[in-house]
Amino acid sequence: MKLENVLAGFIPEPRGRDGLALGALVKEQVRGQLTVAYVQPPAWSAPGPARAEESAWRAYLMEQADATLWQARELAGDDADYVVHTHKGSGRGLVELARKRGADVVVIGSASGGGKGRITVGSTADQLLHSSSVPVLLAPRGYGDQPPTAFERLTVAYRRGPGCDAAVKDAAAVAASLDVPLRLVTLVISTGRRARIEEEMLARLRDEAASNLRAAARGRPRVEVEVLEGRNVAQALGTTSWLPGEMIICASSATGPLRRVFLGDTSIKIVRAATCPVMILTRQT
Repeated sequence: MKLENVLAGFIPEPRGRDGLALGALVKEQVRGQLTVAYVQPPAWSAPGPARAEESAWRAYLMEQADATLWQARELAGDDADYVVHTHKGSGRGLVELARKRGADVVVIGSASGGGKGRITVGSTADQLLHSSSVPVLLAPRGYGDQPPTAFERLTVAYRRGPGCDAAVKDAAAVAASLDVPLRLVTLVISTGRRARIEEEMLARLRDEAASNLRAAARGRPRVEVEVLEGRNVAQALGTTSWLPGEMIICASSATGPLRRVFLGDTSIKIVRAATCPVMILTRQT
């Protein structure tokens, strides 16, 4: 998997700045190409006297697009391509544009309304996370306020299976391109009860998870493994440390369409609980 061609969706809001900061960081570290895109709604067509209103609306859209890309250029500089794409849905528009421009990854910020440092999935992300033909990278709210100077580690949320094994292979390639170590983690969710039968079951789950992690990491340099346990996904993720330059990588659900991003139940919980950027890969098997 490559990350040389980065497509960052931008709007003139803090979340636009968050996604752009993350996209620029990827582009700088892989020495690739960044395209900044503003998806605007289509102009409507009207007959007769209403054409004057249509003309005014088109002029307004052009003005908004110019102002938006000017703001993006102020943030990212001249070393990027800036494009306007017209579509009724911002997420579907980015899917379409990624296909046209041969993007390797689409990057956006978190929807407004969530807590600082967390990811909220809005309509744009929802469209991307159920139809994108390339990986989708989400920035937490406020990421653009003080972004890290470089990525420091990639962490794969691992569960044994063809999808996650393919994700480990892809993540290893990304880690090599970014020159950072790779970590594989498996989440073990417990109810918090202390009945003997449940303790025995959890012990088996821990042993199985650790064994699967070691097998997935075997033969790969600069890979560490860790079993994270908690009563829910958020608590499990909170039991380990996260570096300022961390990125989580999740595989798409095996029930989704082939070569498309499709977010499963566990992955969406990880996205909502994460305190660092999360990349969702396309389904490969």
